[in-house]
Amino acid sequence: MHIISNAGNARAKSLKAIKFARSKDFKQSDNLLAEAKESMVVAHKIQTELIQAETRGEATAITLLMVHAQDHLMNAMTVLDLATEIIEDRKVNNFD
Repeated sequence: MHIISNAGNARAKSLKAIKFARSKDFKQSDNLLAEAKESMVVAHKIQTELIQAETRGEATAITLLMVHAQDHLMNAMTVLDLATEIIEDRKVNNFD
């Protein structure tokens, strides 16, 4: 399922971006955050298509895989948001 793979990529890149920020490589951390956001856009677009299909009466089966995909997506969204805040905080406060 493409939601899982894209959300997983976004989460992994977000966490990697934090590691680069920790070593003050903000260019690389910013690049990784941008890539993470691109993956999130793809995952979110797929989710939106599923929601729109359901509003048109095209029922989507609620399977364990679908629940797992939604869990991955929400987790990735949270990690991306937190990574963005952590990295910005490191830029501003210049932690050693």
